Amino acid sequence: MANTRSAAKSARQSITRTLQNKRALTGLKTQVKKARAAFAAKDKTAAAEQVRQVASMADKAAKTGRIHKNKANRQKSRLNKQLAALA
Repeated sequence: MANTRSAAKSARQSITRTLQNKRALTGLKTQVKKARAAFAAKDKTAAAEQVRQVASMADKAAKTGRIHKNKANRQKSRLNKQLAALA
């Protein structure tokens, strides 16, 4: 339990931020899984759409500091490489 009002507010903010971060990262992981499933199904149009969505979500997560910029770039690069190999 927090001893001061400011500590209580900080605890509330921490809970809110944790939920926001978890929501963003879980969504990103789900999109990556969908992209990999499209690659496995050899569906080029669906894979291209999923890669585009992953790139958008990764950039937003990196911009807000939820993931490192290099991790976002690495994910995008690997998925684009797989997409090029599919074509």
